[in-house]
Amino acid sequence: MPELAQQRGDFDDWMVEAMGVCRNAVETVDVTAGDRLPEFHQVSGVVITGSHAMVTEHHPWSEYSAEWLQTAAQKQIPTLGICYGHQLMAYALGGSVAYMQGGREVGTLPVTLQPAAKQDYLLQDLPDRILVQLSHRQAVMELPEDSVWLACSDRVPFEAFRYGDRVWGMQFHPEFSVDVMQAYTDYARLGLAGEGFCPDQIYNQIQETPDGLKIMQRFASLVL
Repeated sequence: MPELAQQRGDFDDWMVEAMGVCRNAVETVDVTAGDRLPEFHQVSGVVITGSHAMVTEHHPWSEYSAEWLQTAAQKQIPTLGICYGHQLMAYALGGSVAYMQGGREVGTLPVTLQPAAKQDYLLQDLPDRILVQLSHRQAVMELPEDSVWLACSDRVPFEAFRYGDRVWGMQFHPEFSVDVMQAYTDYARLGLAGEGFCPDQIYNQIQETPDGLKIMQRFASLVL
């Protein structure tokens, strides 16, 4: 969405802003443009952003990233995969990803935290149900072995998981602001209407999600 990028920046900008860290402390690697991922000893933490691509398309850059992420997860480098990044992390660790039945999940919606979230570094002390921003057509259908189930929504069983102590996947967008969510809803209007949803209703129910910012800032504190 060029207009949104011009006004608010791109995925990486939203992540940095939500984490509250210095832009100069973050290196952006665009694997879709052919950038190579760093050596593991050079990395303090990893955030995998959303993407307009699909994990099931198996682009060469995506497969390359999945292989790198598998090793990073085994090394327990602090990692947070968001939306596409959540799906790619699950896939890299042996889970499965597919299109959702019944159409996409878009808007400000509640997710329910599972009991394990009470002892989770990023989710502890949050309410049992939190409001989050969502915009996706694919979802994780099976979690990786040895992962911890952390959250679900009314339509998606695996909204969040943890692998080990320092690697997370989250289907929702804790970094999205209201204006970004509104732009994504406008972008998806035709698709939403074609799937039987009311775009205006979804748009009008968009609101701030402060628990998302808590999650991003907790992850930043872990890395720093």
